[in-house]
Amino acid sequence: MKNKNTVIAKINLIVWLFCMTFVNAQNNDINILRDINVDRNKNLDPTFKLITNSAVPIGLVTPIIIYSVGLLKKDNAAKKQAIFVGEAFLVNAFITTALKHTIKRQRPFKTYPDIDQAASTVGYSFPSGHTSSAFATATSLSLAYHKWYVIAPSFVWASAVGYSRMHLGVHYPSDVVAGAVLGSGSAYLTYKANKWLNKKRSRMEK
Repeated sequence: MKNKNTVIAKINLIVWLFCMTFVNAQNNDINILRDINVDRNKNLDPTFKLITNSAVPIGLVTPIIIYSVGLLKKDNAAKKQAIFVGEAFLVNAFITTALKHTIKRQRPFKTYPDIDQAASTVGYSFPSGHTSSAFATATSLSLAYHKWYVIAPSFVWASAVGYSRMHLGVHYPSDVVAGAVLGSGSAYLTYKANKWLNKKRSRMEK
């Protein structure tokens, strides 16, 4: 009986600690968003709207441009890089959409009326689709072209997209962080999958 009570007490402690951690994390999430969104410089809204709206078009156009250049120059390596960047974008879009419809987290402005929605949105909040798209594009470009002048601007732009989602009041910080991790992870997994498939093809051709 004593052992049973000890086990129950430990379970209660674990549940309590989990609840407290979750509550604190949620409080930090909304407090950070309030600091960014509520007293923001609204003169910057048009700039951040432009940045936020660039995520998907750049993600779609980038592989098309790279592939077109590859065609013109008859560069098979460039065409392969373009296909990889496009694949990373699509893999990320699929995973992000699946997670949004599984988790179904409401937008912050719907839960907290003081959050100012400064951009139109559709769908659920977690993870941030714009952020994940931007980071998928930035990471895939960085893996395809190991040059600082590709890597640095790519991640500065992707980070700006992520920040814009909070500035405009349409995502929690945790949505943005999750989007960044998901986008980068999708690109990296696509990169590793392509390497594995290429090795397999090479072995079969021998």
